Amino acid sequence: MGRLALIAVLVLAAAAPAVAELVIFQEGRVVKAASYRVVGEELEIGLPGGGSYLVDLSRVERIVDDEVAVPDVTVQAGNGEPVAYDLSYREDRKPLFNTPYDKVIAAEAKHYGVDASLVSALIRAESNYQPRAVSRKGARGLMQLMPATANRLSLSHPFDPVANVRAGVRYLKELLDRFDHHPELVLAAYNAGENAVETYGGIPPYRETVGYVKRILSWWTPALAAAVAASPPSVRAAPSAP
Repeated sequence: MGRLALIAVLVLAAAAPAVAELVIFQEGRVVKAASYRVVGEELEIGLPGGGSYLVDLSRVERIVDDEVAVPDVTVQAGNGEPVAYDLSYREDRKPLFNTPYDKVIAAEAKHYGVDASLVSALIRAESNYQPRAVSRKGARGLMQLMPATANRLSLSHPFDPVANVRAGVRYLKELLDRFDHHPELVLAAYNAGENAVETYGGIPPYRETVGYVKRILSWWTPALAAAVAASPPSVRAAPSAP
């Protein structure tokens, strides 16, 4: 490699954003890790300076890859100002992909009052409809729930399709209520966590999360639902503990 080419490579490497793994614990603590891997029911966290340590996977709420400063993050569900949509259940809003789990999705969506087409798009992004899917982060089942979230939702059998979808739709309903039916915020919170959305006042500038929201919005069109408010996305503060 010539000297100029080598200098160019070094400049590009120096300019490239550093890849980080953000391990988010149930209590809200965030650890930046050099690496991670699931070892049974534990998570091994690699330290930036070398070495590693193990934590109980049930304590981990989220793991978000690639913390990068994404310039001008503007992912919207429609044109113009962000819009809140009525994403409650409607008989004419069916699951999108004609899968063996459509009846389960429709039943649980109706039970919790959530748009069934949204649920189906989210499942496609999370597991591609593989009920025994396990991510390298430790998320499990059709809706890829982390053990900490599964425990909070009383989900003891994450690979049971009905139980997994029931818990995941219940969680999605919580997010819809918390973020006032703004689809881009709800999807970002499902991926990166509610605290991250509240901290940034919108979609967190994580490459993974931005890509996740864009991917789902390319399959699923919330504008087909009735718009209920044309307002900037509001971020509702978490309720204080009793």
